[in-house]
Amino acid sequence: MPRRFGPYGGAYVPETLVPALQELERSWHSARRDPTFRTELDRLSRTLGGRPTPLYFARNLSRRAGGAEIWLKREDLLHGGAHKFNNALGQGLLARRMGKPRLIAETGAGQHGVATAMIGAALGLETEVYMGEVDMERQRPNVERMRLLGAEVHPVRTGGRTLKDAINEALRDWIANVRTTHYLLGSAVGPHPFPSIVAEFQSVIGQEVRRQSVRAFGRLPDLAVACVGGGSNAIGTFHPLLDTDVHFLGVEAGGAGGRGPGAASLTRGRPGILHGSFSYVLQDADGQVAETESISAGLDYPGVGPEHAWLHDRGRAKYVAVRDRDALRAFHWLAEDEGILPALEPSHAIFAAVGEARRRPATDHVVVTLSGRGDKDLGVVTGAAR
Repeated sequence: MPRRFGPYGGAYVPETLVPALQELERSWHSARRDPTFRTELDRLSRTLGGRPTPLYFARNLSRRAGGAEIWLKREDLLHGGAHKFNNALGQGLLARRMGKPRLIAETGAGQHGVATAMIGAALGLETEVYMGEVDMERQRPNVERMRLLGAEVHPVRTGGRTLKDAINEALRDWIANVRTTHYLLGSAVGPHPFPSIVAEFQSVIGQEVRRQSVRAFGRLPDLAVACVGGGSNAIGTFHPLLDTDVHFLGVEAGGAGGRGPGAASLTRGRPGILHGSFSYVLQDADGQVAETESISAGLDYPGVGPEHAWLHDRGRAKYVAVRDRDALRAFHWLAEDEGILPALEPSHAIFAAVGEARRRPATDHVVVTLSGRGDKDLGVVTGAAR
């Protein structure tokens, strides 16, 4: 389990958290070698989560593009409506293994909070979730889901009142309650060992893509596309395919398209430290963490996972930013062409994938990770249409 990806990663945390991170790393090393743990993880992934998720040929969207075939990895069909279940289940089982009766989590779009609440209920663990007030307002259905699932939702009123600020509050809680509490971090960010643990639990996505694409069209895809906020669904897609010739495209949130950075850390940021990890961070002229803005709450984060930073610098993956209005266009394309309502987060990836498919021959295959479903975003989408 790498502590660093090239120069990126590490654990820049208060001394209070060092023993908890060391305990987590030991527990993970033990669990991944334990057949009983793997069996339980696989069993609940299938019977509670609904894995494997299908690989779907988006025939009509491919016709719209007019080039390569576009296939969708349907993580939106996973229990809870997003890929977040994969990591929440794994870390929930680790918390139980460590004897931690309480889970805390941050959430932006609410999908990670919902997944944590579901796992807390299933495993009998007390669950509390931190969520920025701005995100609570635009993702109200997920707030109600978390509460119905038995989780306590704490509104965060500091800073920009979005995902970054929710992580800050969750870290403060963890420092104060580290003996009884596991912080179920939702993306491939934060201090070691979180980026590696999250990547491994999410790698089920890319592992299934690897098997399913060979069955569906006889070989691996030419291009894998996924949206990137912190980067968990993207690294889960890319990581199991890094030893192949597959090309990778990560798609960040470009925001409204003005002078602001949106939430595109890799395309508009520079290296720095955020939430215990050295990676690309959006910063102002004085080196302070910049405020972000995006129509998608789940991408509204000023940093990115350290493995993505390393893939970016090595040129192994390409990263682009897509604006709010183009993500909305892609939302409507998929709804009207395929009868699928995507979340606004993967709508960014859909827009970029259509552009890439247009530039490629009809013999190529582009796989897009559809990381979540869009019912949570209907208020935002219908509001934007007015």
